Amino acid sequence: MARTRAIDFEEKRRGILDSAAEVFAEQGMEKASMAQIAAHGQVSKALLYHYYPGKDALIFAIIITHLQELDEAIEAADDPALTPEARLRVLVGSVLMQYRGADNQHKVQLNAASQLSDEQKAQIHEIERRIVRRFAAVLREINPDLDDRERPLLQPVTMSLFGMMNWVYMWFKDGGRISRDDYADVATTLILEGIKSVR
Repeated sequence: MARTRAIDFEEKRRGILDSAAEVFAEQGMEKASMAQIAAHGQVSKALLYHYYPGKDALIFAIIITHLQELDEAIEAADDPALTPEARLRVLVGSVLMQYRGADNQHKVQLNAASQLSDEQKAQIHEIERRIVRRFAAVLREINPDLDDRERPLLQPVTMSLFGMMNWVYMWFKDGGRISRDDYADVATTLILEGIKSVR
């Protein structure tokens, strides 16, 4: 008979992932050990290994969970009935809100590529591409000329927007005079005003 999961399985798993992300963000992927992660999360090494057989599995779980939740939040926020400009603002806002409290997970995502297998990388890239395509589709609606075959600027513009969102953790502090909503407006305005001049 198969062993059933404990009622608090997901809660424990999430606690382990959050704790591990903090250790990886502080120590780096190479230096952090499973023993450190277990101690920081106040769990036994046996329990940690019960959930994740090694560091690579743990790193992958942190990244894939982070991206799946981001993808789901973006999908839930997306409203094709809005004007493309308003739709973009909502999408940017959803990303920045999802990034709240996820700085450690974000750092792991940006710095852990060398720890992952090709299969794991492929799964991550699939979600990343899906997210990027959603934004690119809206930017194409705003300025179809970006998708010109002779001078394809849609991807550079889309990735420039992600640059503004993905590196916000380096300087943004919650509780300051600029809120996430404020910055969502700034980032969206920079893109909307900028692509008017892109030829």
